[in-house]
Amino acid sequence: MPLLESTYVPPPLFTNGHLQTIYAGRFRLVGGVQYVRERIDTPDDDFLDLDWVLRAEPTNRVAVLSHGLEGSTDRPYMRGMARALARRGWDVLAWNYRSCSGEPNRQPFFYHSGATYDLAHVVQHAFGRGYEAMALVGYSLGGNLTLKYLGEQGADVDARIQAAVTYSVPCSLADGAAQLEHWSRWIYMQRFLHALHGKIRAKQPHYPEVLDDADFRRIRSFRDFDDRYTAPLHGFRDAEDYWQQNSCRPFLPAIRVPTLIVNAADDPFLGTDCFPHDEARANPLLHLEIPEHGGHVGFVSFNDEEEFWSEQRAAAFLA
Repeated sequence: MPLLESTYVPPPLFTNGHLQTIYAGRFRLVGGVQYVRERIDTPDDDFLDLDWVLRAEPTNRVAVLSHGLEGSTDRPYMRGMARALARRGWDVLAWNYRSCSGEPNRQPFFYHSGATYDLAHVVQHAFGRGYEAMALVGYSLGGNLTLKYLGEQGADVDARIQAAVTYSVPCSLADGAAQLEHWSRWIYMQRFLHALHGKIRAKQPHYPEVLDDADFRRIRSFRDFDDRYTAPLHGFRDAEDYWQQNSCRPFLPAIRVPTLIVNAADDPFLGTDCFPHDEARANPLLHLEIPEHGGHVGFVSFNDEEEFWSEQRAAAFLA
């Protein structure tokens, strides 16, 4: 599919990718969302916490929302999308990755960018409620997870999964990690590492044989963190092996449902390999939209509905 011309026009003063990223993540407030929590067990004796937005009127369609690294269903972008889709007749299932719902998970490992087994478990759980149609929506890490899952399913994808929308996707995990090593991204890297360190410390007493935070201050990048924790905990050789096996870009040619990828050109988290131009041109079901502005999970808009452009764009694509 040829690249799509984007309709996004940022508000005045919001033409800076860093401002978009920080404003959307730190200052946006989203009201009117009442989650109903459900905990489900996983086949490996762990659990996932799901947050539902259920319409008063019965509906046969559901949207499954996947958040970003160290996010949760409480992030403004998750609440904003849940509200926008519920307004348009969808039930919404926003799910928290292992250890992201406010309680440590039971296993020594956490979640990672390619853990599609958990997304698959959530999808099947939702279908168990009788829905006839599903859309998948993913942000950042959740976008990579969504696209990898669809590529893995290929032609065998459940016909009830009718479309997917993803935003700010690090289609090449190695490229995204390298981008965040730049000095101008220091503040983002420190926030991620601080959050990840907290989870290591919380679980360390329960799994001292595989987890410790000695000299954690020496960890300065995702390469350091993934080499020390993510890769060995999840069965990968090292960070490079983890990134190579779990980047969604190699899986894009196999996607067989209408799918939209929206990556802003000024996203401070994404390098050039995160923009899959060739894959989008070769796959008629894969739509790539590259707004000039938008930052990372930004796409700020001001309107009476209090909806960001990304939410209205997703609703339009799914319609």
